[in-house]
Amino acid sequence: MQALLKLSRGIDWLNERVGLAVIWLILASTVISGLNAVVRKIFNYSSNGFLEIQWYLFAAAFLLAAGYTLLHREHVRVDVVSSRFSKRTQIWLDVVGFVVFLTPVCAAILWFGTPFFLQALESGEMSSNAGGLIRWPVYLMMPLGFALLLLQGWSELIKRVAFLKGLIPDPTIKSGEKTAEEELAESIRRLAEAAKGNGKQATQAD
Repeated sequence: MQALLKLSRGIDWLNERVGLAVIWLILASTVISGLNAVVRKIFNYSSNGFLEIQWYLFAAAFLLAAGYTLLHREHVRVDVVSSRFSKRTQIWLDVVGFVVFLTPVCAAILWFGTPFFLQALESGEMSSNAGGLIRWPVYLMMPLGFALLLLQGWSELIKRVAFLKGLIPDPTIKSGEKTAEEELAESIRRLAEAAKGNGKQATQAD
């Protein structure tokens, strides 16, 4: 188990670095978008290449950061439901999710997406738009992004199993302030508990 935890730390380190690097793709996309607008207005010139590079960068940021987002537990979760269960039940739900859902979906996308990328790389496929870009770099983002997501899913699975064995602290506890989704879930939970309490008091009064 210690070897697996070491592997998990290595995967976490990888996705942390990738996520921090991907942030710059958002800046690059924003700068290109601004320059494209300025050039179009001032010089009355534009190119489909300028437009395509923006969504290439956006696709790269979205896909490559998927593992980073999972690492920091920022994907949308149904905490309003899962928070009603015990901690061990919540961890087991995560284990089932990683094994039954995340792993097969990522594996399927890698299985079908990798040949798609290789075919475009071999053929030198170009965009059908005039002045468009070569396509294989953006196709590469699909298998690369889901490979990083799959690795992070396995890392999270290792941490959950280690927690169930009592080897590490709760890996689902997030440091820092609560997210908006967590605050909303907590507010809904408090309202439900308050309504339940009021219902009991009304029953006792009757």
